[in-house]
Amino acid sequence: MRESAVQRHDRLLALVREHGTARVTDLADRLGVSPVTVRRDVETLTRKGLVDRAHGSVSWPRARPGEAAGGGAVPVIGLLAPSATYYFAEVIHGAHEAAARAGARLILRISDYRPEEDRARAEGLLAAGAEGLLIAPGWRGGSDAAEHGGWIAELAVPTVLLERDADPGGPLAGLDRVCSDHAHGVLLALRHLVGLGHAAPVLMARADSPTAFAVRAGYDRALRALGLERPHPVIDAPADRASEGFERGVQALWTAVTSGRATAALVHNDVDAIQLVQRLAELGVRVPGDLALIAYDDEVAALADTPLTAVAPPKREVGRRAAELLLERLGLPGRPEGPGTGRPLGGTGSAQADEGDGAEPAPRRHVAVLPRLRVRASCGAAAAAAVDGPANTEGIAGP
Repeated sequence: MRESAVQRHDRLLALVREHGTARVTDLADRLGVSPVTVRRDVETLTRKGLVDRAHGSVSWPRARPGEAAGGGAVPVIGLLAPSATYYFAEVIHGAHEAAARAGARLILRISDYRPEEDRARAEGLLAAGAEGLLIAPGWRGGSDAAEHGGWIAELAVPTVLLERDADPGGPLAGLDRVCSDHAHGVLLALRHLVGLGHAAPVLMARADSPTAFAVRAGYDRALRALGLERPHPVIDAPADRASEGFERGVQALWTAVTSGRATAALVHNDVDAIQLVQRLAELGVRVPGDLALIAYDDEVAALADTPLTAVAPPKREVGRRAAELLLERLGLPGRPEGPGTGRPLGGTGSAQADEGDGAEPAPRRHVAVLPRLRVRASCGAAAAAAVDGPANTEGIAGP
């Protein structure tokens, strides 16, 4: 697979951090790209404040307030994620950008969705020098948080829960956390479909991750908000995509469409949605001709034969904001304000700094970042207004 610009930027940053200063021509050789490409990348990273540029060379930025100077120790934060691919790749990139901007090092460990191993991997991050942790537990089932999450509240370092919710009154409820507001994302999708004249859309969804559970819960909330009745039981999308279970889901949706009970559907996630469209076509149901369809995640939805309208959780922004919040707790600066950088989460120092001054610690924060709806061809019509403004449109078919 061809390397993305984001991946190349990460490799460039790693080389500059390692050597302190590097010539553009040397970077081009190491990265296997042209000097023109490196110069363009350096311009982008310079605008973001991630590197300094001068006379054909690139340097790691000079020490900022809160950053170790004169070659001193570099602050380290740890990130525990269930995966480094698909959904969480963008979350990780966002956290890395925020850490680099603050002059900190981000170290990563992956749980591979084995929640029973989360604690050991977090301890490994601390042993490697992490002074604070971003934690996205590898929960899959509904009971995993209760069985495998209590230890997170006992950590002795600042911790931010990442893309995970917590039960009110539970041990994790008092932690800082940054999450996508998936209920809002589901509402955007359903409202868009209803605005195009469809009756209540059907939901086909997995049930193997916190995102999947949030989408399912958000579906019922969205129906209530729109004054709609559930048109059909939620159709299961098997986590392992076993052919027999997947086919049952396909047949259930095919029956709902051909019987006239459904003309629109929301499907979690993109991969399942693409496979579903392919199988429905074999059975004579066309998207968008017979069924308007929206996918949830927007990782590969645009690459389908018929580009799929999709809800796009703000994955990179979640990673950035979570890292900024953790860096603030550690007394390090977040990213500066400016075009394209967003705003700091608030406050001028960390909880630790406040306590050292004898002041009351800064309150914990639960930050919900809103998804967007990206409209493409699979709904068959242009977008209605979305909650957060006009929906993004790509490859829209005519009405």
